[in-house]
Amino acid sequence: MEGKKRLAWFILLRVVVVSIFLVSAVILNAKEPGSLGDETLSGLARLIIATYLFSILSLAALRHSEKFQQAFTYAQIIWDLLLVTLLILLTGGISSPYSFLYILSIINASVLLARREAIYTASLCAILYGAILDFQFYGKLGYFGLGPLPDRQFGASYVFYTIFINILAFYLTAFLTGYLAERAERSEHALHEKEIDYEELERLNSSIVFNIDSGLVTMNNGGEIRVFNRYLAELTGTTQEDAYGRSLAEIIPGLPPAGEDDSFMHRGEIEYPSPSGSKIILDFKTVPLFDREGNRAGVIVSLQDITRLKRMEAELKRADRLAAIGELSARIAHEIRNPLASISGSVQLIAQGEKVDVNDKKLLSIVLRETDRLNELIRDFLAYARPTRPLKIPILLKNFLRDLVALLSTDPRFEKVEICNDYRDEVLIEADRDQFQQVFWNLLVNAAEAMPAGGKIRVDAEVLSEQDIGIHLGDLVKISVTDYGSGMAGKDVKRVFEPFFTTKPGGTGLGLATVYRIVESHAGIIQVDSAIGAGTTFTIYLPVSQT
Repeated sequence: MEGKKRLAWFILLRVVVVSIFLVSAVILNAKEPGSLGDETLSGLARLIIATYLFSILSLAALRHSEKFQQAFTYAQIIWDLLLVTLLILLTGGISSPYSFLYILSIINASVLLARREAIYTASLCAILYGAILDFQFYGKLGYFGLGPLPDRQFGASYVFYTIFINILAFYLTAFLTGYLAERAERSEHALHEKEIDYEELERLNSSIVFNIDSGLVTMNNGGEIRVFNRYLAELTGTTQEDAYGRSLAEIIPGLPPAGEDDSFMHRGEIEYPSPSGSKIILDFKTVPLFDREGNRAGVIVSLQDITRLKRMEAELKRADRLAAIGELSARIAHEIRNPLASISGSVQLIAQGEKVDVNDKKLLSIVLRETDRLNELIRDFLAYARPTRPLKIPILLKNFLRDLVALLSTDPRFEKVEICNDYRDEVLIEADRDQFQQVFWNLLVNAAEAMPAGGKIRVDAEVLSEQDIGIHLGDLVKISVTDYGSGMAGKDVKRVFEPFFTTKPGGTGLGLATVYRIVESHAGIIQVDSAIGAGTTFTIYLPVSQT
């Protein structure tokens, strides 16, 4: 494409040069009538007309000359050499002032082709110009009105000197313009490669910014948004077009404004109410954006939804805390169990004595009953603190819960409660059947007790891939148990899995703590979401069964 442009400019330059020559010839003949001669004027007119026609046809054909562009270029240079040669022949030969036009042909050859072609062109110019002067000196150009008289008046040495100077000028022009043309072509090629690199970098940058799994915003010094990527558009429900020119604080309230003199990275966390109604935690970083001169041009803000990470961090902290509490409590419970057994045995022996009063026997029976209850509590606590290793088997969740619901149907707490299962039949979990029966028994009983007037308990299950989760934990089965009862306060939700914490009268506080330990022993995660008057949802994440 660049070669075609150069060739077109070359043809237009020829038209301009010929036009200038035509105007100068007309002016010269007007000042000195008959100075050029009628035949010369006639020949020049025909030559100029032919040149105009050839140039017009060349420009027209140039649009369709992609395949033969190099041959077309050679034809243009050859035409110019013939044009200059005829001009010199028609305007006096050795006394013609137009021998310099050969230099223009050499320059065109170096620009359009290369240094080698420029040298070839210079050689042709030397041969043509030398032949004209030699033939004129020996009187061989009478047809063109060029006699030997001017040459012989100047002398052979002048003719030789003229040929030598012109040939030297031709070759010097060829070497110089060829060198400059090659330098220009290399520079142009290097610039073109740089332009391509910049275009590729721009496309790559745009692709990264658009597809990166974190929010990215750039703002100018006035705090107006310039770039607002796809992640943030999905997170906030605001498109790039809507965000452009606005303040980031309008879209994400709570972000601190970036000062104009900030030159360091700032970092923090904010709570953001998403368009879906849930509150998420965003981690943000701001760094200054500089231009090529090192002046501050704006701010880059990176945002990441770390709600899941924060929740997992809290779960790990709670797991560590519960593990420490459980280990300590297990040791204490074990130490209590031995003297408790001694007390129970001693009381039984005393109660069997014949001299024990009836009222005393009643008191001793109360002591035995309470020691049995305390022993049962310790047994349950030890089961929580030191759970047995699960014997995992593939379980079809639909059949498993159907059997459990049939078992619960005889419980009076479920008389006004409807359990709704909403998941596919083929959902599999890999778990210990007895332990998970205890998990769902506790969750469903708690849900029923949270709705004393009756209602629905909803059990959902689905398989989530790593892409859906956003965390590299592998594919997971997500199971949710939701009730629409009274719900819990935020401070209670944080402690719901702690042992001996309960909000129910007469509760031991070990049911949900045991559920937590069982799920944990299955390499799973359990979470709870609840609010006063909005019900409660327990969500369990388990690794997908490999069967």
